[in-house]
Amino acid sequence: MKVCVVGLGAIGGLIAGGLARRPGPEPLELSALARGATLAAVRAQGLRLETADATLAVPIRATDRAAELGVQDLVVVAVKGPALAGVADAVHAMCGPQTRVLTAMNGVPWWFFDGLPGPCAGLALESVDPGGRLRRLIPAAQVIGCVVHLSASTPAPGLVRQASGNGLIVGRPAGGLDGEVQAWARRLGEAGFAVTLSERIQREIWFKLWGNMTLNPVSALTGASSDRILDDPLVRGFCSAVMHEAQALGAAFGIPIDEAPEARHAVTRRLGRFKTSMLQDLEAGRPLELDALLGAAREIAQRLGQATPAIDTLFGLARLMARERGLYPEPPPA
Repeated sequence: MKVCVVGLGAIGGLIAGGLARRPGPEPLELSALARGATLAAVRAQGLRLETADATLAVPIRATDRAAELGVQDLVVVAVKGPALAGVADAVHAMCGPQTRVLTAMNGVPWWFFDGLPGPCAGLALESVDPGGRLRRLIPAAQVIGCVVHLSASTPAPGLVRQASGNGLIVGRPAGGLDGEVQAWARRLGEAGFAVTLSERIQREIWFKLWGNMTLNPVSALTGASSDRILDDPLVRGFCSAVMHEAQALGAAFGIPIDEAPEARHAVTRRLGRFKTSMLQDLEAGRPLELDALLGAAREIAQRLGQATPAIDTLFGLARLMARERGLYPEPPPA
């Protein structure tokens, strides 16, 4: 079985490291697509994984040329949303008719409505896939959706520091479970992840989005850690307003959320003090993935004819802040 991980950041690095150390009976030919300082570090020192107990180096074949790797059985896409367009051609080049693409990413993916019945069935989201290029290069029929429930960081190129959690939820965009998804779930389980199978992966995606569509951009706007955001009653109330609007959207297109925002805040608050991934990206000068978290929600609201003033406000402020720092594209000329 040939597996390539595209993107050796925090999530991609953990998945690659787990697969590299997997003791399962089927041998895997593992490779990674990386670039720049990360590629140089992995070639020189291996992929380094840091836990509370030790740091170990995992040898892995890494390249920045997809043509060197050929067609894969599984391609794991673990890049941030702004980087996806730049790797889509490489992912396509490694896909044959039987290849599956595991999308281990945050936010609403380009294929979200391809297998979801309801008023938005088949909706092509321009906010995350301008012109439908991703749909053409990586069709939903080849996708295995993946929701990541773990925390990690990359303090240096080629070095991944695991913080907490090891959960992955996987499922097909079209719904249901088949032997192929179950087989890849088993292999990921053998790699040390707590894997859950979902018969409707879009539910898991929307529920996770509901929780992080506020903390991420609010932390980037304010520079505050999670505890500071949730302990401020005015800011927490604004986050709740955004979440109520997202709940209404989900109910309208077929994914209701039966939980109060305050209950979700309490769960997050128990995790203690942490910097969100978007705040880490801001501090490192990396592009911010606002479209998959907020732009897509706003586009869905427009399709459904629902007003979302809180979502619009948060998206507008975060987008303008990011543009002022060169971390989000400027609008096209009028």
